[in-house]
Amino acid sequence: MATITGLLAFTTAIVPDWIEFVSGWDPDRGDGSAEWLIVAGLCLVTMVLIVAAMKEWRRAAAVAST
Repeated sequence: MATITGLLAFTTAIVPDWIEFVSGWDPDRGDGSAEWLIVAGLCLVTMVLIVAAMKEWRRAAAVAST
């Protein structure tokens, strides 16, 4: 999931108009502010998912070593 959200954040930062192209939805009427909010939100979600995965890997390693 972190990979997917990270790729979406990267794609949105590089080609912000893909959202309008795919969905036809233009909430900011072309000024780009919604796209940057989406990039920020996806980056935040990506970071949370990475931290959660790291905690899970550490927990799994601790259980496996006992």
